[in-house]
Amino acid sequence: MTRFWSVIAAILLAAAPAGAQRLSDAVVPEHYTLWFAPDLAKETFRGRTTIQAVVTESTPAITLHAAEIEFGDVRITSGGRTQAARVSVDPQAETATFTVPEPLAEGPVTIEIGYTGILNDKLRGFYISQANGRKYAVTQMEATDARRAFPAFDEPAFKATFDISMMVDAGDTAISNGRVVSDVPGPEPGRHTITYARTPKMSTYLVAMLVGDFTCRDGSADGTAIRVCATPDKQPLTAFALEAAEHQLAFFNDYFGIPYPFGKLDIVAVPDFAAGAMENAGAITFRERLLLVDPEHSSVNVRKSVASVMAHEIAHQWFGNLVTMKWWDDIWLNEGFASWITSKPLAAWRPEWKVELDDARDTQAALATDALLSTRAIRTRVETNEQINEVFDAIAYEKTSAVLRMIEAYVGADAFRQAIGSYLKKFSYANAAGEDFWAEVARVTGRPVDRILRSYVEQPGAPVLTVRTSCSGGAAGITVTQSRFVGTPGVAPPPQTWTVPACFKTADGPPRCELIAASEQRAAAGACTAVFANADARGYYFSEYSPADVRSLAANAPALSPVERLSLLGDEWWMMRGGRHGIDAFLDLAAALTSDDTTAIVESIAERLTMVAGNVVDAGQRAAYERWIRDRFGPALAAAGLPGNVDDADDRLLRRAALLRLVGVAGNDQGVQQQARAAAERYIEDPASLAPSLAPTILQVGAIAGDRQLYDRYVAQLARLSAQPEEYYRYFTALTWFRDPALVQATLDLSLTPVARTQDIGTLLAGLLARPWAREAAWTFIKARWQGYVDRLGEFQGIPQVISGLGSLCSAPAAADLRAFFARNPVPAAESGLRRTIERVESCAALDQQQSPALGAWLAAR
Repeated sequence: MTRFWSVIAAILLAAAPAGAQRLSDAVVPEHYTLWFAPDLAKETFRGRTTIQAVVTESTPAITLHAAEIEFGDVRITSGGRTQAARVSVDPQAETATFTVPEPLAEGPVTIEIGYTGILNDKLRGFYISQANGRKYAVTQMEATDARRAFPAFDEPAFKATFDISMMVDAGDTAISNGRVVSDVPGPEPGRHTITYARTPKMSTYLVAMLVGDFTCRDGSADGTAIRVCATPDKQPLTAFALEAAEHQLAFFNDYFGIPYPFGKLDIVAVPDFAAGAMENAGAITFRERLLLVDPEHSSVNVRKSVASVMAHEIAHQWFGNLVTMKWWDDIWLNEGFASWITSKPLAAWRPEWKVELDDARDTQAALATDALLSTRAIRTRVETNEQINEVFDAIAYEKTSAVLRMIEAYVGADAFRQAIGSYLKKFSYANAAGEDFWAEVARVTGRPVDRILRSYVEQPGAPVLTVRTSCSGGAAGITVTQSRFVGTPGVAPPPQTWTVPACFKTADGPPRCELIAASEQRAAAGACTAVFANADARGYYFSEYSPADVRSLAANAPALSPVERLSLLGDEWWMMRGGRHGIDAFLDLAAALTSDDTTAIVESIAERLTMVAGNVVDAGQRAAYERWIRDRFGPALAAAGLPGNVDDADDRLLRRAALLRLVGVAGNDQGVQQQARAAAERYIEDPASLAPSLAPTILQVGAIAGDRQLYDRYVAQLARLSAQPEEYYRYFTALTWFRDPALVQATLDLSLTPVARTQDIGTLLAGLLARPWAREAAWTFIKARWQGYVDRLGEFQGIPQVISGLGSLCSAPAAADLRAFFARNPVPAAESGLRRTIERVESCAALDQQQSPALGAWLAAR
């Protein structure tokens, strides 16, 4: 599953934590026969489930998972005898127990269940979705919601095969995991029944059903049929996704050496969808904005996003579907692996995208989470639904993928590929745990991968390698100390060490790589120059240099690759954030990289200097800081031109956009803001007036200087662009950038209306919380209407994203207010997320207190 990058998706919210969900293995399923008859008008469905299972020890009762299901007759056949079962339901545990008069003997058993269910409006299980004035029935089963669609042994280790059929309205079609084997009228009037091929063995959370008037674009790769489907109005936007899917499926077939295992591949854009995308076996589902591309008006960021999410989900067909983790504590074996390999087919297909920079930025994002004391280990014990769904986070995705890139660099790409293939073959159509993976990689490569991975998987946080260079008689050496890094000034870390494959780069030759396992260790350095401690930025650790070495590395920045410069910038940011260095060292480094021609570096500088503007700069420093931003980066923006040539290369356009945001927002350049507003107004009239890659930033910066007239024009575009997701969200997300307090209030009010779809409310509120001028008003509004948001969003997504967005607050009183509010309004399924949010707020407040005086002195010296 792909988390939506501006939405922390797939985290369940419930009124109270459910009890332990694990079932006994006294009964093991082997095959399901599922029949569904959805009634879209009534938002209900009828179902019949037949389960072929094996009883491993005699029992008078069978317990499986079920939620929001009303049971009819239940019969169990064993040893040639059929018994009617008494049904008892435990709503809290989400289980149903079927008890028969005579105990069931060991051996084969058949469970036949008739039931009805609801097509809920909470984007989970089998649910209702709406678009174009009609309803659709779609599914999202991960992690623990297959039980809302059919009674099941709803745990990943209970793999089985599935025969699925659906009776739907005559004018509709239906999509499921297998290819269609029959489509016949009836048996009820005005209906037809579609039957699908039997699936290979898979877990219940991978079952998919979609019902409506979907239309598809056909293609293929290596003999596998591929379709990209959407609602009829959006079918013209599916060509790019099909091209990407065809390339990626062929790439993965070759890379893994295992043919695609699920027969056919349907890829479907769903109007209302909680996650970014979901890897259902043979029937992947997507948010519309992460799949559909307008060939004439798409930005490079959207094309990259669509291709990246596509690669992640197709990779899951091997990592997660073919081989599945035994339990959710090893979700990293699914999500981290799919995240790690995402960039490989993209690099082969579109080398100009420079996806290695995206990998480096993902590593930085993971390290930002690991800088918190409240972070978690990659493997975290989970039992309840709430705990399970909280582990779909940056640790499972970005951290694991970064650690895997480090392992790949350590053992070599070819050896790692061979080990991956061996692991997948060994556990095909079965389940694995973390130990199974690292044991296989260690066996195939002959390297101590098990030691490295155990240190990273089983303990929270990340190491910081403090590097000090010494020279004697022309020979250089380095002393490396390691400890856990904590990103809050004044907070002492617990004692921890890792087994770290670290590579040190100097000017005299290739990198020198060593395993750092002790708390202090000596290593050879080569030349007596500053040592860069993370060659190729493949290591998952922070690096701390002396301030003098930071300035030396900055002065010789061209000797570092773009990913290394990005890593250096991130390391110095966190040394400042953690109180190890003053803010002057980071600002000097940012200033030294002003003319860097790598867009990702300019974007990183803009993001961090904007954070300083919103959280560290005091009122008396503001004019000087904004002037420094304008003086230092304004000339680069002027040279780039605004809005510039619409035919410029994508990289140039993105660099221009980053400079526009930096000068227009952090620098508060009112002239730039007015230029952006004028360009935004022209764009509303003529979308061809701006390059698609620049348009989102123009709309955002233009909104800062915008009035009610411009705001109303943005809102008016939402109805007009409903069939064009990319352009729709350009305006939708730009609403959070209006600075006028009355317009901030207007956006808050809009979040309570049908204009904001359920899937988008969290995005809107988090966007407002991210704006320094809106965050206090947004939090006050949210508190006053909290129960209304909970009622509308239900028990699925949105609320956890809002809690994450509250991490943008930055004061000790705000942290205290959060603690008090959520003590009165607990959110059981976001408890760990709330702890991280509060720590972020406290860390920001400590940063402001520590670094603001140093910032004032640095500005005065300018």
